[in-house]
This record gives sequence, structure tokens and C-alpha cells, in this order.
Amino acid sequence: MRAVLVDTGGVALARALTIAGSDSGGGAGIQADLKAFARCGVYGTVAITAVTAQNTRGISAIHVVPPAIVRAQIEAVVDDIGVDAVKVGMLATAATIEAVAATLRARLPGVAVVLDPVLTASAGGELLDPDAVVTLIRELVPLATVLTPNLPEARALLAAAGRRFEQLADDLELARALLDLGPGAVVITGGHRSTPRDIYADQEGVRELEGARYDTQAVHGSGCTHSAVLAAELARGSSALQAAATAAALAAEAIRSGIDELGHGPGPVDILAVRRRRAPFDAD
Repeated sequence: MRAVLVDTGGVALARALTIAGSDSGGGAGIQADLKAFARCGVYGTVAITAVTAQNTRGISAIHVVPPAIVRAQIEAVVDDIGVDAVKVGMLATAATIEAVAATLRARLPGVAVVLDPVLTASAGGELLDPDAVVTLIRELVPLATVLTPNLPEARALLAAAGRRFEQLADDLELARALLDLGPGAVVITGGHRSTPRDIYADQEGVRELEGARYDTQAVHGSGCTHSAVLAAELARGSSALQAAATAAALAAEAIRSGIDELGHGPGPVDILAVRRRRAPFDAD
């Protein structure tokens, strides 16, 4: 049964759970997801799948959280706080994928799931064992309300599924082919396309969602932010198409506000517009 919204003095507070890795640099992973949830007015909870030593230049170390602990985190949230939508990001191993899929089926049937098939970090580094991609396709893709790959991830998923994506005429056919893997809807994000438009596909058809491209290298965490906004909007009751349109707009806003000067590599996106929120502290 789908969890009900928390009653907070007459205001229904939606809750979203992110199942993902931690980024010590604060730009991607659960850190990005919690910022995006807050931007959308949604209460965020977490199940950490891996701890990464990461900054704007890349990943130097990864510690995978045991699958049993990942499952325990999800169950702790479900048993007390409740979940209205789930965002799934970095999973690292086949064992973690299997544990997450089993827990979602057992504890959160019918709850919207946004699956961001994180294969590599934008700053560099593998985030999913190559042999685990087939497990992801088998166990989690069919549970996804919305699947949100970028273009390289879309091609990698189809290749792992045995589909010859190079025979597809265009990215619209690519989206249709991903639908055949079992998700309710697909969004191929536009950052790797010549035109910065997301492609949305469901059983009713395929369409492009308008986007914008900005002259900045501060794109670290853009994919996490996009999928987290989408999950937050589903938690708030939006349709998949409405949520995808909002995610495209807010991810573009986060890139436009990106912090170029932070670190020595691609800076993080800024969904909370931190610069504009800074104010001097008045001790009086």
C-alpha cells in the first residue's frame, strides 16, 4: 500500500527516499538529492549504498556499504517516517542491486521509483561494476516508474541488454527501445545531445522537453539533481510527464547557478542558489 502524506498541522508534507552513494565533495549523490528534495519542498531521507572519497576532480576511493545495512536503512525509514517516492542512484554492486530490488518489492509496492542508472561519475570514475549492469536491467529497471539515463548510459543499457543501439535511427527510437526493458517511462537527459532537450517516452508516445545550455563547466551533480527533482515531484503527486518537465527546468536552473570557482575540476550545480542566499550574520 502507498504511504500517506504526513499531516503537519494541516499541511501535507511529501517524503522522498534517496538510495544512493555519498559524495564527500557535496556535489552529487545523496548530498545533491537532499538539496533537490528541499528545493521542491519535500522531506528527504536516505539509504547510503557507498561512501566515496570524491571531489571536483574525481573519485579516489569507494567503500561499499554491505547490502544488509542498505536494506536496514530503507526499512528504518519505511517503518517510521514513510515514503511517497524513491530515487535510486549509485548502487555499486550486483548484490546491492538485488537487495534494493527485493526491499522495494517487499516494503514499497506501488510507490513511485525514479531510477538513475549511475554508471560513471561526471568527474571520472566507475560507480557500478560492469558485470552488474545486467542485474540492474533484470531487477530494477522493470520496477522503475521513470528511468532517467543520459545518452551514454542509455546506449550502455541497451548494449548490456543485447540491443544494437547503433541500428536505431535517432534518439527517439533509443527511448522507445529503453521502454521495452520494462520501465513505466523513460527520460533521456539532454546534456550529451547536440540540442539540450530531454527526450520523454511512455506508452502514449515520445516527445522532447525544452531545455537550455549554459556556458559553464559547473555541471557536477546535474544528473542526480534532475532525477531527485523528478522523484520529489512524483512524491508531491505530479504525473510522470509533469515531473519530468519540472526536473528539466530545475536542473537547468541548477546548472545556470553552478559554482564554477569551487574546486579545481567541474564545479557543482547549485539547486539552492547558495550565492543568493548568503547574508552577513548579525550577532546582535
